[in-house]
Amino acid sequence: MVLAQQGVKDPPVVPRHVAIVMDGNGRWAQQRGLPRTDGHREGSRVARTTVEHAIRRGVDALTLFAFSSENWTRPVEEVDVLMQLFLEALDSQARDLIENGVRLSFIGDRSTLSAPLQEDMARVELATSGNTRLRLQVAVSYGGRWDIVQASRQLAAAVGRGELGLDDIDEQAVSDRLSLAGLPDPDLFIRTGGERRISNFLLWNLAYTELYFCDSAWPDFSADHFDRAIDYFAACERRFGATSHQVRGGP
Repeated sequence: MVLAQQGVKDPPVVPRHVAIVMDGNGRWAQQRGLPRTDGHREGSRVARTTVEHAIRRGVDALTLFAFSSENWTRPVEEVDVLMQLFLEALDSQARDLIENGVRLSFIGDRSTLSAPLQEDMARVELATSGNTRLRLQVAVSYGGRWDIVQASRQLAAAVGRGELGLDDIDEQAVSDRLSLAGLPDPDLFIRTGGERRISNFLLWNLAYTELYFCDSAWPDFSADHFDRAIDYFAACERRFGATSHQVRGGP
């Protein structure tokens, strides 16, 4: 192309939507002789700086896995601290989200959360609903299987009411009823903490997402780590079932 002939590089490829499993908080703290809850507090700070860097890099949507449906089995003290951290973060960061143009939404089973937390979540969602610079989704009490089940229940109810026929149920109909309805599927998935699995996160939406695993625990995750993940994504050839030749313009 002309730009290449003139010695000008193509602009960097930035994923529109990044999903992150923020793993390793507890282990990070234990390795330092600290309570696991200290790791979660440090992880909360890193989540904030990661949102800021996503904005700088031009990411359109960021989805953070904060608390899974399986995390309820953890020690009561640890769960209580996590819930308190959510409340504190909502109170302290709402103004920053608004000023930075971030639209915040929560995905997950809210029925399992306390009434005060549900009220604060709804309040911040409403306050940021007009923002367009970054779509930020925080998964709380979320599980990918739960997400598909609740979408299936909605479809079954619609069929029962006569609003849909069985032939109307296709991939789009399912997608429209999942927690990320209205957003593009994640282009890039990042997991910190050294584990190589997706752990029941966005099972439907990650079908063609590029997966990047980082050995550093979440409290050590930095802008450099984020940039390396984006560089990895930029080097990927995304074929979506096609051949390399087709992706490059061949028949």
